[in-house]
Amino acid sequence: MTDYQTPDDLKSIPAFVALAPVEAKAFIAFNHAVERKDGLIPPKYRELISLAVALTTQCAYCLDVHTAQAAKAGATREEVAEAALIAAAVRAGGTLGHALLAQRLFEKNQGDGET
Repeated sequence: MTDYQTPDDLKSIPAFVALAPVEAKAFIAFNHAVERKDGLIPPKYRELISLAVALTTQCAYCLDVHTAQAAKAGATREEVAEAALIAAAVRAGGTLGHALLAQRLFEKNQGDGET
């Protein structure tokens, strides 16, 4: 069996950064800015938000990092569970919203005589 994602992949970050240093530097600076500890949103909430986004984007690396960081920031298992279910509900809401768009587009295309 081949592992498509492993923690060892993270070791290749420096080589990856070297391939596009200008863009990587900007990305890293942006990432550091949103991970700062002195923002109006406390670190625990930043990590719960990050974890919820990681769940919806299904990024295994982000799940690994932000689950650990949330625990270190004082989040409880219950808070992680609530954040996961909030993310699931928002994701489902997005699906419903796109379903409404699909219905409207279907009606529009049906009116054009297309099948």
